[in-house]
Amino acid sequence: MIDIPDNTIYESHVPGLQLLTRGKVRDVYACDDDHLLIVATDRLSAYDVVLPDPVPGKGAILTAISNFWFGWTKNIVANHLTGRDISDVVDERAICDELRDRATVVRRLTPLPIEAVVRGYLAGSGWRDYGTTGKICGIRLRTGLKQAQRLPTPLFTPATKAEHGDHDENISFGDAAKLIGEALANDVRGAALALYEEATLFAAARGIIIADTKFEFGQDSSGKLYLIDEALTPDSSRFWPSAEYRVGISPPSFDKQFVRDYLETLDWDKAAPGPRIPAEVIRRTREKYLMALELLTGTERKA
Repeated sequence: MIDIPDNTIYESHVPGLQLLTRGKVRDVYACDDDHLLIVATDRLSAYDVVLPDPVPGKGAILTAISNFWFGWTKNIVANHLTGRDISDVVDERAICDELRDRATVVRRLTPLPIEAVVRGYLAGSGWRDYGTTGKICGIRLRTGLKQAQRLPTPLFTPATKAEHGDHDENISFGDAAKLIGEALANDVRGAALALYEEATLFAAARGIIIADTKFEFGQDSSGKLYLIDEALTPDSSRFWPSAEYRVGISPPSFDKQFVRDYLETLDWDKAAPGPRIPAEVIRRTREKYLMALELLTGTERKA
């Protein structure tokens, strides 16, 4: 049974541990030379801007989905999980109880400076780029494709990681190879495509189309590749309900596209500060995230 807390944590505070970064969603703390504590908050971002209104329990939902996928795909590529509990690195019981459902003790690795994006369908920025250039990240596609159409084969389309407040930028595979080396870029592409293939087959049997997703990878001191950060969540992926999928339209989703669609109705330049989000949009976003968790993991929420 799913027991997702409905409390809200916009920023975490863990006495005794050094805060390394506050990302768009995750707060990262140093435990020691070999381990980090990652806390998934309830912050909501869109267009690389952190919005002022959180989604209650969102961090716990993302953590549950990510940990499920880390376990499911561990035979494809190693991941950063250690299996340790927050109480192993934090002494204060109240902090452990508050953060346990959204906190993960992970290996301390060196993140790669690219995001590994895989696209299986023509949507989002890929659809916009195709409409103007006929390409996605330098990859030419045949003419006549429609919005939300399944691509002939999934595409690996890497992106740069933006500094806080800036926008990620799509790059070509060649540019990615220049950043991290051709051999490593090939390894990342192979791992990302294998993860996507496994995930799409699994999700399809549960009524979800994974239109696209992004992975992050890191390395240890020996150069071994690990899947890190999050995996196949509504924050990092585009989830469509199979029953409502239609070519030629932007399908309804189980992800934060719902929030983006609301933001598109506003006169906002997609720069910080972000606008306030109505309570009904927040409520429905939480419901969509919970539905994705339930469908993917086969569990039901507690009454």
